[in-house]
Amino acid sequence: MTKLIVCGCNGKMGRAITACVKERPDCEIVAGFDRNTDSPAGFPVYANPQNCNVSADVVIDFSHPSALPDVLRYAEQHGMGAVIATTGLSEEDRALIRDTAKRIPVFFSANMSLGVSLLAELAKKAAAILGGSFDVEIIEKHHNQKIDAPSGTALMLGEAVAEGLPYAPKSVYDRHAVREKRDPHEIGYSSVRGGTIVGEHEILFAGHDECISLTHTAMSKEIFAAGAVSAAAFLVGKPAGLYTMKDLMA
Repeated sequence: MTKLIVCGCNGKMGRAITACVKERPDCEIVAGFDRNTDSPAGFPVYANPQNCNVSADVVIDFSHPSALPDVLRYAEQHGMGAVIATTGLSEEDRALIRDTAKRIPVFFSANMSLGVSLLAELAKKAAAILGGSFDVEIIEKHHNQKIDAPSGTALMLGEAVAEGLPYAPKSVYDRHAVREKRDPHEIGYSSVRGGTIVGEHEILFAGHDECISLTHTAMSKEIFAAGAVSAAAFLVGKPAGLYTMKDLMA
């Protein structure tokens, strides 16, 4: 039985993880971290991670970038794995993740959906085949409450495309700022925010007289919760290191 601690347990994703774990006989949530210390699911909830002494195998962080240092510190102090699923992380945050992974197992992905991970692999292969003859644009859509833009998933997909291209692409986020023709060696990003869109990502390869589009649409947050829980179960018993969805899919 994999024992989990969920950071952000009373948020939307935290509640989705709780519901997901209830359907899995191999996992159990034994504690949670949240500013709201209500305990509707029955496990203890702590506003300060340092006050928690509950034995667990993995902590899942689906909260806010500001909580990352405390979560990683807690996981390292207790010799447990950490699944980082929070979006909007800075390069400094990512550096902290990489450094902590030298001492404990850390699973990190900008998107916990298996479908998105497959999309990234398909995009990489498409970029390698199409080479420099197709322009690449990434369009992402999310609900009107999402703060960061472009999304972490869009940037992750852009990195996957870049791995397959024969050149080092330049990222462009705002075409309004410069009035000039498109540089063929760039990846353009467009962000849409509206309504209750859970998440949609499209990678558009636009060539001469033809276009190829790779798209993933998330219908609910449950797919991200399921991916995070699977990542936590995967992490148990693993040595220190940085793990991603590629490792989970291998």
